[in-house]
Amino acid sequence: MKLSELAQQVDSTLHGDGEVQVTGCAGIRDAGPNEVTFLANSKYQAHLATTKAAAVFVRESDPCPEGLTRLVCEDPYFGFRNAMILLHGHRVHPQVIDDRGDGISRQATVHPEAAIGEGTRIHPNVTIECGAQVGTGCHLYPGVYIGPDVTIGNDCILYPNVAIYDRCRLGNRVTVHACSAIGNDGFGYATHAGAHHKIPQSGITVLEDDVEIGSNCAIERAALGETVVGAGTKFADLISIGHGTTIGKHCLLVSLVGIAGSVDVGDYVALGGQTGVAGHLRIGNQVQALAKTGIVGDVPDGSTVGGAPAVDADTAKRNALAAMNLAELVKRVRSMERKLAKMDQREE
Repeated sequence: MKLSELAQQVDSTLHGDGEVQVTGCAGIRDAGPNEVTFLANSKYQAHLATTKAAAVFVRESDPCPEGLTRLVCEDPYFGFRNAMILLHGHRVHPQVIDDRGDGISRQATVHPEAAIGEGTRIHPNVTIECGAQVGTGCHLYPGVYIGPDVTIGNDCILYPNVAIYDRCRLGNRVTVHACSAIGNDGFGYATHAGAHHKIPQSGITVLEDDVEIGSNCAIERAALGETVVGAGTKFADLISIGHGTTIGKHCLLVSLVGIAGSVDVGDYVALGGQTGVAGHLRIGNQVQALAKTGIVGDVPDGSTVGGAPAVDADTAKRNALAAMNLAELVKRVRSMERKLAKMDQREE
């Protein structure tokens, strides 16, 4: 489409030639003369002078070189996201091969007492057990397992080899990426006479509307009650959530986060990669944790923390900088100890 048409559709103000035809989106260093790009991080400011992009999404306050075609908006990254949808679109899911005329593969196993909504596509080797209910417009890739009495809302996408254990509930527009398990047994054992005895996990896992779960995640069912992931929350890959934990709305969890059982996580929380959270804690609303944070106590609303054990982020950064020169500090201390020892010997 013309650049002027794109600007209008993504609610941006165009400064430059609107007749240029744009065909796609790219990063600021790689974009060509028919692609748009964006500047959302000041670290890439220098690339504005060398980019070959047809136009760049920027804020009004961003300093730009003379002659650069700009798409000015309040949030360049969101503007770029909207351009991506217009020019590239979301993934197109494949059609079911050898279906029965209803979008369900002949090689899928669907229990007669399961309910499947209109327009749902079910690929080969999917298993849907008794009492399960799958909403309308869903897409179930090969190898998906839906346990007994599971409830899945409308427009959900389950990628290959996802397992949804019995009685768990998924809201509308939930996406679960390949090889993740929803509702597997919690890590609950009673140690008696030297042996670990399994405690039945009779609860469930609930994923609310618009949740997206990355690949190879495990969200345990509660021993009693529910493990809950709140509406709009997004997980990256390789994340483990313990039984009975509640995660609030619109949280972001980066890869390799691990949260133990019975944790209460507030809304709009962001946990950096490899953050670990001990059990039975409260993490407040709008908390941010730097990568590799070890959270072992409650965290108040609005805090930014880092380090292990977690402290406020500024202290964590200073501690990390100090630790970078520990070997040199040890040498200096040992040298001073030797000098002091010699001084003590002379005084004797």
